[in-house]
Amino acid sequence: MRPTATQKQLGQLFYNEPMIVTIDGPAGAGKSTVARQLAERLGFRLLDTGAMYRAVTLAALEAQIDLADAGAMAALAKQISIAFECQHVLLNGEDVSEAIRTPEVSRNIYRAADNPEVRAHLVSLQRQIAEDTDIVCEGRDQGTVAFPNADCKIFLVASSAERARRRRDELAGRGIEMPLQQVLAEQDQRDQRDASRPVGALRKADDAHEVCTDGLTLEEVVAQLEAIVRAVQHG
Repeated sequence: MRPTATQKQLGQLFYNEPMIVTIDGPAGAGKSTVARQLAERLGFRLLDTGAMYRAVTLAALEAQIDLADAGAMAALAKQISIAFECQHVLLNGEDVSEAIRTPEVSRNIYRAADNPEVRAHLVSLQRQIAEDTDIVCEGRDQGTVAFPNADCKIFLVASSAERARRRRDELAGRGIEMPLQQVLAEQDQRDQRDASRPVGALRKADDAHEVCTDGLTLEEVVAQLEAIVRAVQHG
């Protein structure tokens, strides 16, 4: 088990312990882009845990597995290989960075995320990836379930309207046109599922720093988060 944040602060007097930064928050809050740039600034590794659930979902869709079959989904999750190479997500060695971001995957990702066996398996993988390395982990349950003793926890939020607009623009940038109201409706469904799932529900950790991204540029958000991490590093 990794030491607590307090233990690590004391331990830094004697040795250099790797640092874990978690970024949680609802869909569309900007976690992925912010986490990527923050990791680059800090010189840390990046772990996009949402991409892992998306990869399981994509694999199930491609294999035509019944996504409602919890046992089949869990078995599939344990069979496939998910890896990260630079900014690319590899599923069984194939780059699926774009394929996992389609509306179909987004609509069905809850089948993987709500599955206790799938979640337990992926959380175990996440902890293995984060072992002995400075890392920024982003997702829904990083500061509460995966890494409850993380050194620095951030909870990123934005208004529903702002998050839906960002998601619509992101899809449009990939050639997928979707009405804003449809994006908002699907987002609301995801928010409800994320907050009510029996395991790994989205919630702010008691010791997390909440940052609202409404009205801020990407540069401003990343700068805020870097300042929070630096303060923890030197605290």
